Amino acid sequence: MATAAAARAYAQSVVREEWGAQSRTVREEDVIDLLLVVSELVTNAIRHGDGLAGFDVSPTTEGVRLAVHDHSATVPDVAYGSGVLPVGHHGNGYGWPLIIRLAREIAVERRPEGGKTISVFVPLREASG
Repeated sequence: MATAAAARAYAQSVVREEWGAQSRTVREEDVIDLLLVVSELVTNAIRHGDGLAGFDVSPTTEGVRLAVHDHSATVPDVAYGSGVLPVGHHGNGYGWPLIIRLAREIAVERRPEGGKTISVFVPLREASG
């Protein structure tokens, strides 16, 4: 994956394939949340992580696990923050609060070969009706 758009398209295809194969329909608002998280993580890797080194999407019965690999060993200081949006801030700075609000099980691990992996779990619920 070279872009956030490609990563979003891939994540969406994995979700559609997994839930379509099980005759389940995922809530559209949950897919939107997933795509926001994908966008933020991949964009952060490209902008702040010295480039995207890999992207994995693993569906589960409860949602999707994402792993974004980059080339920087620097752990974002806001990665384990409260998710509060910056007050009076204009421009950048909303990505991590969105990730924290929409994802669970956030982990940042340095990779032995260099860089880091940020992994998250995004819950998905079955559409009613």
